[in-house]
Amino acid sequence: MCAKKIDPITIEVIRNRLDNIADEMEMTLLKSAFSSIIKEALDASAAIFDHQGRTMAQAASVPAQLGFLMEATAQIAKKFPPEEMFDGDIFILNDPYEGGTHLPDVSVVMPIFYKGKRVAFSGSLGHHQDVGGKAPGSTPPDATEIFAEGLRIPPLKLYEKGKPNLTLMQLIRQNVRLPEITMGDLRAQIACANVGKRRIIALFEEYGVDTVTDTIGELMDRSEKLTRKCIEEMKDGTYVFHDYIDDDGVDIHKPVKIMVTVTIKGSNIHFDFTGSSPQPRGPLNSVPASTKALVYYIIRAVTDPTIPNNDGCYRPVSIHMPEGSIVNPRPPAPCGVRTVSLKRIADALMGVLVQASPNKVHAASNGQLTALVIGGADPEIQKPYVFLSGVPTAGGMGARSNKDGIDVIDTDMSNLMNQPIEATELDFPVRFSKINLWTDSGGAGKFRGGLGYEAELELLRGEATLSHRRDRHDFAPWGLFGGRAAPACKTYLCRKNGAVEELPSKIITHIEAGDRLQVFTTGGGGYGSPLDRDPNRVLEDVLEGRVSLKAAYEVYGVVLDPGGKTVNVLETETRRRELAKQIGPINWTFDRGKEYEEKTGAPSRQN
Repeated sequence: MCAKKIDPITIEVIRNRLDNIADEMEMTLLKSAFSSIIKEALDASAAIFDHQGRTMAQAASVPAQLGFLMEATAQIAKKFPPEEMFDGDIFILNDPYEGGTHLPDVSVVMPIFYKGKRVAFSGSLGHHQDVGGKAPGSTPPDATEIFAEGLRIPPLKLYEKGKPNLTLMQLIRQNVRLPEITMGDLRAQIACANVGKRRIIALFEEYGVDTVTDTIGELMDRSEKLTRKCIEEMKDGTYVFHDYIDDDGVDIHKPVKIMVTVTIKGSNIHFDFTGSSPQPRGPLNSVPASTKALVYYIIRAVTDPTIPNNDGCYRPVSIHMPEGSIVNPRPPAPCGVRTVSLKRIADALMGVLVQASPNKVHAASNGQLTALVIGGADPEIQKPYVFLSGVPTAGGMGARSNKDGIDVIDTDMSNLMNQPIEATELDFPVRFSKINLWTDSGGAGKFRGGLGYEAELELLRGEATLSHRRDRHDFAPWGLFGGRAAPACKTYLCRKNGAVEELPSKIITHIEAGDRLQVFTTGGGGYGSPLDRDPNRVLEDVLEGRVSLKAAYEVYGVVLDPGGKTVNVLETETRRRELAKQIGPINWTFDRGKEYEEKTGAPSRQN
């Protein structure tokens, strides 16, 4: 608890100052970065912490990364005691087993001193375009040990007392494919930390150490109290849910299970991942920092969004992560493709909490990030390149209890922007011939899932390595309370000689100029029975190309008059009665789709 009473106006002023500092730090990073994945996709985050490493404020960019920064800061504070930490020091790390998550995510953290005493930390995490390893982009989907994934950096000093560690910087340059871009992004992260330092010192100078420190303590206590109040509104009990990842990239089409049990008692909530698959051979492993971040994200998603984002939000939460499992692996297990696991952990957490708080949880979203990493040397300019994604990173959002899902938008634990096609084609030897919404890719329901997309891109020059890192090819996003599952994703590689290969969700392969990728990314699941959807909304969907005439008739039970411009009300009523009789009463919660039944032998509709 805080030492003295602070007036509410001062508390709100300091709270908003802290939020603004974090936002300004992040904007500095995004505007200063060299790589397209940070400056265009915004795959980076910033936060400020108190002297103990507890979160004071965070920029609302990529939710999962902010849990990562908490762990990185804690590890730095643990490895470097106060007597070994000085004004002007800057720390760096990316090793998943020492506070990182996967190797491309590099944390840069600066201690902040005021009047000779450490009072805070400012830090950022950025996804770097390449950190070495066996494949361009440093996320090979077939890696079986972390040593294949790139340069591992334990907590080290990048600067000491204001002087750069030139040896470490040269080591980093020598081990990455794009040294100028990598070092440019690191300098952007340093600038971000310096902005945080200046603004925090100005805050302490204006209000004094005691007032700021007591206010931060009050804000954390307030966040804990408000979070506990939201948890108390959920139904007490124990709830279980599981979902599957297609495979681990090594044992193709062998499902990997994420299981979570949640126990709610009063204002406390406990998450137990017992029953999840043992750590896989492939690079899906999620170290505790990553797994915790997803739990913290879900807590923020189902509680009041106006609660200040700080350490107090997580005090009511406890987590059990079995050692040696996919959510808590032992080294040297590879972790490069752990984003796939994070997406499925988010889905599993949503699925388990819908049972305790149904109106606050939407149907499953597309559940994957389209990560197409193409790396090679452009023969036209004689320079190496690493192209990451370029197509939209994600598909549709799951439908909600009162509205449709959103089309082609990054959801849940990530919050990335779609990279502009113009920027992609300007920087890399690729061309897009098509990107449009994929008809019928949103799960049917009273409220329809947001749509995914279909895209086609071609390699124009030379040859390259393709790392195809996706998911939901074998297990579709589930619908809720009568809503249907969305279709599964699919990808085709059309060779220049006319051969067509259907790719699994994770593979590394060779491509040449003239080869084309056709990418189909699913939408979100539906919510409520499709037979309850307003027929005029179905008509609107058909006219806009979101729903086909076939699906309108067979799934939604809507009959259109000749010409397809108006609803035939009488025939629609008759058709819907027929379908309702065929389906019977809706006594299930989840519709997991036909793929689930085919892969597991279990019924696709479950409570």
